[in-house]
Amino acid sequence: MRPHRDIMRTQIGLLMIFFVLVIGCQKQNPIKIDREKVVRRHNVRLGSLNILSPLSVGNGHFCYTADITGMQTFTDTYKKGIPLTTMAEWGWHSFPNPDEYKLQDTYYNVDTYGRKVPYPINTGHQGSNWLRSDPHQITPGLAGLQIRDEKGDIISYEQLNKIDQKLDLWNGTLVSHFDAGGEPVSVTTIAHPEYDQVSFKIQSELLGKRRIAIKITFPYASGLWGADPADYENDDLHETEIFNINENTFSIARKMDDKKYYCHVKTSVKCDIRNLGKHIILLEPEPLSQEFELNILFNEKSTQLSPVSFSETMKVNIKSWQNFWQTGGFLDLSASRDTRWKELERRVILSQYLTAVQSRQKYPPQETGLTCNSWYGKFHLEMHWWHSVHFALWGRPEYLEKTMDYYYNILLSAQDFAASQGYKGARWPKMTGPGGIDSPSGVGPLLIWQQPHPLYYAELIYRYKPTPETLEKYHLLIEKSAEFMADFVVWNEERECFELGPPLISAREFSGSTYADNKNPTFELAYWSWGLRMANQWKKRMGKPENKEWNHIADNMAPWPVKDGVYIEQESVPVADGGHPCQLAAFGFLPECESLDKEIMRTTLKHVMNNWDWESTWGWDYPLIAMTAARLGEPELAVEALLTDVTKNTYLPNGHNYQRDDLKIYLPGNGGLLSAVAMMCAGWEGAPESHAPGFPDSNEWVVRWEGLKPFL
Repeated sequence: MRPHRDIMRTQIGLLMIFFVLVIGCQKQNPIKIDREKVVRRHNVRLGSLNILSPLSVGNGHFCYTADITGMQTFTDTYKKGIPLTTMAEWGWHSFPNPDEYKLQDTYYNVDTYGRKVPYPINTGHQGSNWLRSDPHQITPGLAGLQIRDEKGDIISYEQLNKIDQKLDLWNGTLVSHFDAGGEPVSVTTIAHPEYDQVSFKIQSELLGKRRIAIKITFPYASGLWGADPADYENDDLHETEIFNINENTFSIARKMDDKKYYCHVKTSVKCDIRNLGKHIILLEPEPLSQEFELNILFNEKSTQLSPVSFSETMKVNIKSWQNFWQTGGFLDLSASRDTRWKELERRVILSQYLTAVQSRQKYPPQETGLTCNSWYGKFHLEMHWWHSVHFALWGRPEYLEKTMDYYYNILLSAQDFAASQGYKGARWPKMTGPGGIDSPSGVGPLLIWQQPHPLYYAELIYRYKPTPETLEKYHLLIEKSAEFMADFVVWNEERECFELGPPLISAREFSGSTYADNKNPTFELAYWSWGLRMANQWKKRMGKPENKEWNHIADNMAPWPVKDGVYIEQESVPVADGGHPCQLAAFGFLPECESLDKEIMRTTLKHVMNNWDWESTWGWDYPLIAMTAARLGEPELAVEALLTDVTKNTYLPNGHNYQRDDLKIYLPGNGGLLSAVAMMCAGWEGAPESHAPGFPDSNEWVVRWEGLKPFL
């Protein structure tokens, strides 16, 4: 009987192993998520005008933002909230520069260990404003409805009734229904996935009564700090010319100082075309039907283009959006018992949509993407991390990779800037445009935390494509970034360590007035060590000898500053509990290293959660806190951070991250949220072997995810 018992025991053991493996596989590879169901439950639906939630359609390099009519009808009303704009990645313009201002005009020599180093920080120079605001982004044209009542008077937004507007996220389609003058109106709005084109289908009996017309407006550039890039006043400073008029098509040539571009229009029925002003065109469809299709294509170069039809645009638009949602990473929290699941999932889905519409362009996006302007439309390279890293983590590395060519385009400029300061390598600018020239500021040119970013991006891309081609493509960026980093540090003989600064300003940005004394910020010390080690890792992969100096610097950076048992922003400045809690980034952004004391970092995290001035924070601070909490094994704090109920962590009905009255949207918050959630699901270097290690391990949270990639 004993052999029989042994066989039974063996069979039971094998059966138990089988069940463990099955359960384990189910935990790591859950049942396929019904992605369409998840996306559609977060469709945006508006029943009234909301000036803080206009809705956008776009393709990543072109974006059209519409009001409650599905078009840009009530531009004046939305100026008080988020303005109505059309924006394209090529929409850069500069005012004339008759005085030939140059960045060097704003240089101020800063004492740097006994030598004078020029920085563009003289904001009192008369050319500073021009250099700061130029180039800037424009809105190439606006298309709205003009609806009249029976008396012929133009209808205002207060006269609209039965408003029902829905953004169908799964299909990337905006459908707007409303009553105007007692008659129903329906507008369907879509963007072409490849071209800078927006298309509309308008349905209403008002068309047959000639009470609906379309107004196309071409504004000048405002060149102001703030949301609206349009100037409707200076008509004499730009030109609008209609040409190539045929039965259903015509084109407009635009000239704005040295900026030239074209607008091509195609309609489904013949229209009467007339000018309402020098830069306003009115289209009145002939009263042949109750349906009118309008296609508007913007182009920077070609005078001979015809827009794609509405039906074809709808076909490729739906295909493109469904492909977007069906590929890459995904998340489903609906089985969770914690009631916060739905809001977190809503933020994730809408952030994916918004970054797909705004941020899949060839340039690093500005803080407000292609919805409106912030810092004159310029992008901030330290924010590029928050805008684009999530694409790699969500299985779409090609969108991060698309922006990497920009660094090669400005490499010579970055090397020249470093050389002008007496440094080797390339020093990456902070606030810049397509040309890569930094902007005068009392803060920006003294930031350094954007310097290791290209190494981080390249490493993420390499982990997707660990090929010789990837190594060859990015090794020069890594080399030149690291050369500057190694040359920028200063050896302190007494302390026997390498120091950062002065001068510098940390990622917190609060201590601009003391830049000449600032040194050794916690996060930057950690990032410098990680970056130089990573640069040598790339050398090893390419079969090249390591740079011994880089390893020596990385191993001997100054210790992270600690006060009263917590990590602080940096040495030599007063400790303050507000602004970016950037010291957390030393173990939020980055893997564990020898300099880290986990318990001090844990104490620092809890100090931030209990003592911070939340009104002084920014949208990316909450994902940063969550990332640090996840690495420290504090998942409850990670979730709490992502959903902290404070102004700067507000997510509007359209999904945008609200900050303050003059900065109503902030895409680094959306991108940061996606990065943090990916990390909490898929893990990070050294993470526990569990399905979603950054979420609480309880029945309250059931996290189903697929296609996400681990954090560094």
